[in-house]
Amino acid sequence: MKTSLKLLSLVVISVITINLAQAHCQVPCGIFGDQMRIDMLREHITTIEKSMNQINELSKNTAANVNQLVRWVNNKDTHADEFTEIVTYYFLAQRIKITDAGDKMAFADYQRKVTFLHQMMVYAMKSKQTTDLDNVKELSKLVDQFQEVYFSADDKKHLKLHKN
Repeated sequence: MKTSLKLLSLVVISVITINLAQAHCQVPCGIFGDQMRIDMLREHITTIEKSMNQINELSKNTAANVNQLVRWVNNKDTHADEFTEIVTYYFLAQRIKITDAGDKMAFADYQRKVTFLHQMMVYAMKSKQTTDLDNVKELSKLVDQFQEVYFSADDKKHLKLHKN
């Protein structure tokens, strides 16, 4: 019995550790992959869109497809959450630095980036609430706009994996 309990404890600890390791840590390691995170956001959007399409298609015959419907809804919601996690824990918490309001140009840039990230979080939430593909289109457009601002000519340092 003790062996089974130890094995179960090891499995539970492993699962928790793996889940925690999926998000970029908040230890100041200085290792960032900004373009990779943008690519991950786009992948999540593609998956959310596919999930919505599948949900809409399977909803035509709910009784026959209830299990698959549930799985696609869960998939859509999971990817919307992972999208939001990148926006909050990676970009907002670690990459977008708080700027002194006295430096008007830098503060305007900061506000623009934070605004795009906030809008992205809202549309990720709306993507969880519905299967309206307009939310996915808006989310994709916002990622494009954020990428353009984030990787601006004045901010080329973000284009490579680098130390902060």
